Amino acid sequence: MKKIGFVGLGIMGFAMADNLMKAGYELFVFDQLPGKARELEQRGAVACATPAEVAARSEVVVVMVRADKEVEDVIFGENGLIKGATPGLIILNSSTILPSTSQRLAVAVAEQGIDLLDCPVTGSAPQAREAKLAFMVGGRKEAFDQCKPILLAMGKAAYYLGASGTGSYAKLANNTMYAINLLSFIEALSIVSKSGIDPELFIEIVGQGGARNIVAEQKLPKILCRDFSPAFSLAMMNKDLGLVSTLAGELGVVTPVFDAVKGMLGRALEKGWGDEDLSSVVKLYEELDGHVIRKHD
Repeated sequence: MKKIGFVGLGIMGFAMADNLMKAGYELFVFDQLPGKARELEQRGAVACATPAEVAARSEVVVVMVRADKEVEDVIFGENGLIKGATPGLIILNSSTILPSTSQRLAVAVAEQGIDLLDCPVTGSAPQAREAKLAFMVGGRKEAFDQCKPILLAMGKAAYYLGASGTGSYAKLANNTMYAINLLSFIEALSIVSKSGIDPELFIEIVGQGGARNIVAEQKLPKILCRDFSPAFSLAMMNKDLGLVSTLAGELGVVTPVFDAVKGMLGRALEKGWGDEDLSSVVKLYEELDGHVIRKHD
């Protein structure tokens, strides 16, 4: 399979598509903002007018858009993938959506001889640029086996988890842990900073033991440099946490720690920081604590 389509060229999608071209795939791209497609076109991709055209020219199509409704529109909309698809097409949906949506869409496209794999990723913009994402995949195993080389052109690992929806379940569980880890780090950081301890030295010490937190290692430089440019935006994380709440209700699981974290991230969103990196939640803590976390001299 050498002809790959890509729909959704945001922060993550653009980098993923670029890595597919670097790996030698012939790429057909579409985004609602034509400028994104034109930039990839200058690097050798073919810009398409609609998702339907992408599907008609591709053997596999990767979808990386914002939410459940956008995924459904890309596939079944007026000029959606399904309008240009032929039997045998495989759709790799890397968007973060509800497992029930993944399952429903997979059943619907299967009626036309098309496979839909849910294959969301771990990692954010830096990992996408460096092709170091990890894919969590649900769907038909034979389709996964066919597409594994394509996934590995965009990431460092691809894990098959089982039937449709399992990738989406794993992704929402992953984001639950990520959000909790982020706030546990910021709360510890607030304590040491206000106590006068060097934050960088503290994270180095923590890294030697069981409290090591990769989120801390990724986000501390952004906080100390006051760089809140989005690797993964606060608005997107809040969207995902809404999905986690829905899923927890469907499964009947209790999530008291997650609920507290979701509340704090929601308060940060209300401050108008939605387009900033999710580490911008530190500013809410700083307001409440009366202390700004800074780099030691």
